[in-house]
Amino acid sequence: MLETLLSLFSSDLVYASIRLTTPLLFAAMGGVFSERSGVLNIGLEGMMLAGALAAVIGSHQTGDPWMGVLYALIAGGITALLHAVITITFRADQVVSGVAINILMLGLTGVVFRAYFGITTAQIRVPAFIPMPVPLLSEIPFLGTVLFDHIPLVYIAFLLVPLVHFTMFHTTWGLKIRAVGEHPRAADTVGVNVFLIRYLCVIFSGMLAGVGGAVMTIGFLNTFMENITAGRGFIAFSAIIFGKWNPLGAFLACLLFGAADAFQLRIQAFGLELPYQLVVMLPYVVTLLALFGVGRARAPAASCLPYVRDSA
Repeated sequence: MLETLLSLFSSDLVYASIRLTTPLLFAAMGGVFSERSGVLNIGLEGMMLAGALAAVIGSHQTGDPWMGVLYALIAGGITALLHAVITITFRADQVVSGVAINILMLGLTGVVFRAYFGITTAQIRVPAFIPMPVPLLSEIPFLGTVLFDHIPLVYIAFLLVPLVHFTMFHTTWGLKIRAVGEHPRAADTVGVNVFLIRYLCVIFSGMLAGVGGAVMTIGFLNTFMENITAGRGFIAFSAIIFGKWNPLGAFLACLLFGAADAFQLRIQAFGLELPYQLVVMLPYVVTLLALFGVGRARAPAASCLPYVRDSA
């Protein structure tokens, strides 16, 4: 029994944790832009679903998984544009809009998948990414295996973290985003286009969430099934809150949730005598516990508040 428990914590667990963190990272890094601009984006789940299906269709049509990523970017961006129009232009409730998008995409992706591939019991297979070891670095004992032998999207996701942090806190563009999220009227007064900033941030968040969905289909599973994201968009949203709307904090939260997901898969693989339902719910329990323990976290002051120019 002791040997079984020790074998759970191996290089395979670390490797799987990094893989399963990747889709969360894409969605969370995109969500940081939307949240920091003052638009609550609880619709990340639906945007991931849109990207997941679009990636499969794109890869199937072109035979190139990179084109699948492009399709995912477009699908996620269009879905996010819908959220932006509803919440920014028509000033609808941002939570309601996000929930509606999640429900819409849950049903729509299933319908489109059947319409495109037909109703079949055979599992659809499309061209997918394969691991690309980094020369020299992948030969380092232990670290080479767990860090430098992944599909390209994994490397891109982890490189996004410092890039997003630098953009948000060390560029003029990032300053404008944070100003719009904290005090849009003051930003408008000094010539910042509040509506444009929010539109771009929401669309960008959807594009990255779409790539997060693509990671799951043409990166890991090489197929599509209904509700393939299984709540990972909500976990990414939780990571943003747990990380206190900071890219580095969100990154650490994604690592935590990814590790919990990998751990539950390892438990199932080792066949420990635990109820299946109890094991599967582990990542979601960790997410809830993390949110309970987040402490005092202040969201951007203008979050969820539609901006109306020249109003009292």
